[in-house]
Amino acid sequence: MNFLVSANTDIGIVKDTNQDGLSVKVINTSQGKMIFAILCDGMGGLSNGEVASTTVISAFNEWVFNELPVLCSSSIEDSTIRTQWENIVIKQNEIIKAYGERQGIRLGTTVVAMLITQNRFYILNIGDSRAYEIFDTIHQLTEDQTFVAREIQLGRMTPEEAKTDSRKNVLLQCVGASEEVYPDMFFGEVKKDAVYMLCSDGFRHEITPDEIYEKFKPGALTDTAVMDNNTKQLIELNKQRAERDNISVVLVRTY
Repeated sequence: MNFLVSANTDIGIVKDTNQDGLSVKVINTSQGKMIFAILCDGMGGLSNGEVASTTVISAFNEWVFNELPVLCSSSIEDSTIRTQWENIVIKQNEIIKAYGERQGIRLGTTVVAMLITQNRFYILNIGDSRAYEIFDTIHQLTEDQTFVAREIQLGRMTPEEAKTDSRKNVLLQCVGASEEVYPDMFFGEVKKDAVYMLCSDGFRHEITPDEIYEKFKPGALTDTAVMDNNTKQLIELNKQRAERDNISVVLVRTY
């Protein structure tokens, strides 16, 4: 299996800094080509969110260089990825909290990280950045760790009510601003001729799943130039509709 990769980020129309961070790596291993992608959304309203997002991305990239080759020399197990990635975010939570205390500030970040191998994907999620699989439909792979998502799950709020609730942006946890972090992990089989997308919440508030699918369906993404162009069109559409946040998207097309 091969991959096409695209990554784009935009400061948006309101904020002075882009607190989103992302990284995508194409990795040649003894088990074939792999993709590691990570996207972090530094907390809006908290100081130095970009420091938090960059710190977490750097820690995961170190894992790619140091630990992934070791796993590839034997076998990659779900339980091993879970343990190693949980340890990364737990450690980074303490590091970022300590930095904030020294500086007298609060800072934090969401994180969605994804490893795509020749046959399996592995995802870690904290917060409300998302991972999707786009095939014959658009399917959200992660679950938002937000107040309104929890209320919907408990049957105390409808999705329609959540869209207008004043607490819709309240996170249940994030790396650096939570006492402890409990990441969600998701695993699955990689599809050929599919698209895997990571995005910050700024990408999805003002556009619909149908609009995303139309631009990002596998048949529409024939090369990286088209991937970049279609992404930029959707970013501009978000901005035209007055999205106020930073906007970031990573696309991986399998073929």
